[in-house]
Amino acid sequence: MMIVHDGRKEIKAELTGRLQFIAVSPSDLPTVGDWVTIHVLDDGEFAVVHEVMPRRSVVVRKAAGSVVEEQLIAANVDVAFIVQACDMDFNLRRLERYLAAVRTGNVRPIILLSKSDVISPDELQHFVDDIHTIEPFLPIVPFSNNDPDQLASIEGLLEEGKTYCLIGSSGVGKSTLVNRLIGSEKLKTSAIREKDGKRKHTTTSRQLIVLKNKAVLIDTPGMREFGAVGIESGLQETFLEIEILAEDCKFGNFSHTVEVGCALLATIETGELEASRLNEFLKLKRESARNEMSLADKRKKDRSLGKLYKRILDEKKDRR
Repeated sequence: MMIVHDGRKEIKAELTGRLQFIAVSPSDLPTVGDWVTIHVLDDGEFAVVHEVMPRRSVVVRKAAGSVVEEQLIAANVDVAFIVQACDMDFNLRRLERYLAAVRTGNVRPIILLSKSDVISPDELQHFVDDIHTIEPFLPIVPFSNNDPDQLASIEGLLEEGKTYCLIGSSGVGKSTLVNRLIGSEKLKTSAIREKDGKRKHTTTSRQLIVLKNKAVLIDTPGMREFGAVGIESGLQETFLEIEILAEDCKFGNFSHTVEVGCALLATIETGELEASRLNEFLKLKRESARNEMSLADKRKKDRSLGKLYKRILDEKKDRR
């Protein structure tokens, strides 16, 4: 069972058997933010989903766990608000992972630094400077859910008819931000534990909310892991300076870890490039390629299995 919106109200819905049958992978099924064709029944109280319309953008990660499978976080998103908290959550390496993923899906990122009221202005500026060290022109908006003026600055970013997605770890304040923007406690939140500053995230599914100005906001559960799969194009944009330096490296597409005379390693020695940033780039590139290869094998097997099912059904029809 799922919920669809017909432009006037929310309706409970389910997929047709045909749509479930022809789906090769979970990414072929509807996700939050999708446009679908429906048949409304029971005086508007129930609907059947017949088709998923082509997507113009997606936010995708490798599904959690050991099995390599794509998990669609949201579809048809214009802007991804990547939320990192200023208290215990700020992590440049995780931020790079998010940036590469959303850009691969044709989504524009904006960084929200939540809980800016728990640190000093100098500490906040240090976080901003750290981010601009890796990307000088990346939009960054610090805010506190307790500051109406800062919340208004975020509200001013939300344009009518556009879709925005909140991405971040558990407890960074995403659901609280949504509640502040809609003016009600629609999404549940939980208290932060004093001993470690962590909170149990109470958003267990992705939720789409239409705001008063007709902008659309998607809240997502906190994700402990955000596995990389097929993010090559996003890596090139997120690690642009490394891609440019690699073009001048005589070792081409090698590991850039031990080769004597490697142009990338030379920039680390001179301080032009941080070793941690290069390591993260190489790690993401290997992880993405490995997962994409496993996913390609799985898709091939799923397509073969789908053809087998279709042949069996056709044979049954012929015998009737």
